Amino acid sequence: MRTFKGVGLSERLESAAKAKETALQKFTERKAADDPDALARKAARSDAAKARKVRAAEREEKKLEEKARLLEAKAKEAAEAELKAAKDAERQEALAGEQKAARDARYAARKAKK
Repeated sequence: MRTFKGVGLSERLESAAKAKETALQKFTERKAADDPDALARKAARSDAAKARKVRAAEREEKKLEEKARLLEAKAKEAAEAELKAAKDAERQEALAGEQKAARDARYAARKAKK
């Protein structure tokens, strides 16, 4: 069986230094912030963010309009129901009056026979 070949401290320090060096090279090779391509990408991202905000505002406005429309419809239904209830009550009162008049007429006719 083979023995484990451990990595010494100096080898670990060297590999860490190489990793730092490669990261530094990548960072320095990166294009400058005033690069036209970078500015174009930044502008595109900014435009996309503005468009998202506009769409979100439009969706919120539509939600509010829909909510207002539903409230208006509910109020209209409630008013119609109240009007119907008032008409039904009036009709019931008229019917009760007619029934009472008919009952009174029958009673008077019965009394007149005697």
